[in-house]
Amino acid sequence: MSSTPHDPFYSSPFGPFYRRHTPYMVQPEYRIYEMNKRLQSRTEDSDNLWWDAFATEFFEDDATLTLSFCLEDGPKRYTIGRTLIPRYFSTVFEGGVTDLYYILKHSKESYHNSSITVDCDQCAMVTQHGKPMFTKVCTEGRLILEFTFDDLMRIKTWHFTIRQYRELVPRSILAMHAQDPQVLDQLSKNITRMGLTNFTLNYLRLCVILEPMQELMSRHKTYNLSPRDCLKTCLFQKWQRMVAPPAEPARQPTTKRRKRKNSTSSTSNSSAGNAANSAGSKKKTAAANLSLTSQGLGATPNRSLSPGRDGDLCQSTAVTPAGQFKEKHGGALKGVPPSPAQRLVVLAGGLSEKM
Repeated sequence: MSSTPHDPFYSSPFGPFYRRHTPYMVQPEYRIYEMNKRLQSRTEDSDNLWWDAFATEFFEDDATLTLSFCLEDGPKRYTIGRTLIPRYFSTVFEGGVTDLYYILKHSKESYHNSSITVDCDQCAMVTQHGKPMFTKVCTEGRLILEFTFDDLMRIKTWHFTIRQYRELVPRSILAMHAQDPQVLDQLSKNITRMGLTNFTLNYLRLCVILEPMQELMSRHKTYNLSPRDCLKTCLFQKWQRMVAPPAEPARQPTTKRRKRKNSTSSTSNSSAGNAANSAGSKKKTAAANLSLTSQGLGATPNRSLSPGRDGDLCQSTAVTPAGQFKEKHGGALKGVPPSPAQRLVVLAGGLSEKM
C-alpha cells in the first residue's frame, strides 16, 4: 500500500480552512453570553457611568424592560424605559448580590426584516448572594428578547416572566450551625421575593412614578427650568395636542404635463396648413350653400367640362329635378326664377364661349 507524500500546501476540503464561519448577527444568544461576562467584570467601584456604558452597549436607545411575576398580593407587571434600565441592574447588586448571570436553554429564534426574536421558555436568572448569608438563588421563567438586526445587535425589548424560584444554602453552613436553633431559623427564611431583592422591588415600585416623569426630568435637564415650570410647559403642550384638530392627510400634488413648444418652422408650417384648411373649408361651405336643395328642388348640380361645338371646352350643368329634365348653360324652368347657382353657371358658360 503506497502512501502519497504529504503536501504542505494542500488543504483538505473538510478542514477548517474551507468551513464557513457563522456570521455574528445570527447568534443572539452570544450577546447574552457577552452580557454575562460584562456583569462579572463589575467591581465595587463601578459608578453610574459604568452602568450607563453597560446599558448603551447591550440596549437600544428606545429599549424597554418588563418584569412579570406574582406576589402575595396578586400579579405584578413593571415596565421601565431605557433611562431607568442602568439603575435596575445596579439595584440588583446593591441588595447583596455578588454575581449575576442568565442561562438560556432550548431557545427559539425567529428572524424578521429588522429584528430577531429569541423566545426561551427555560430561562434561569442565577444570583449569588453574600449577605445576609451565603445563598444561591435560581429564578426560573420565560424570557423573550427582541434584538435589532444590525451590526450592534442590541436588545430592543426584554420581557422576563418569573414562574418559580429556589434558594440554595450550602450544607457546610447548615452543619456549622446545626446546634444553634436561632441561626437555623434564620437560614430557613427566604431572603428574596420571587427571586428579587427588596432593593429591586422598591425600585420597581418607584419606577411606576418615575417613568411618567421622564419628560419632566429631561426638560429640566435640557432647559434648566424649575420643576413647577417644567410641569406647566408639559401640561400646556399636551393640552395643545388635545385641542388641536387632527391633521388631514397630505394630498399628493397632481403632476401637470408640460407642453412642448414647437420650433418656428413647425409653427409656420402649422399656420400655413391651418390657413389652407380654413380656405378649403370656406370653399366647401360656399359650395354647400350653392346646393339646389336650399331652393326647394330635389336635384344637385353635376358640373363637368365637356367639349363644345367649336371644339372648345365649356361647362355644362345637368340638373335633374326628380329625373325629369336636363338643360345646358343654366336654363331655368318656366315660371320659376333662376337660382344663384344657375346664374353663375350661365355666366361661366358665356365666358367660356367668348374665350
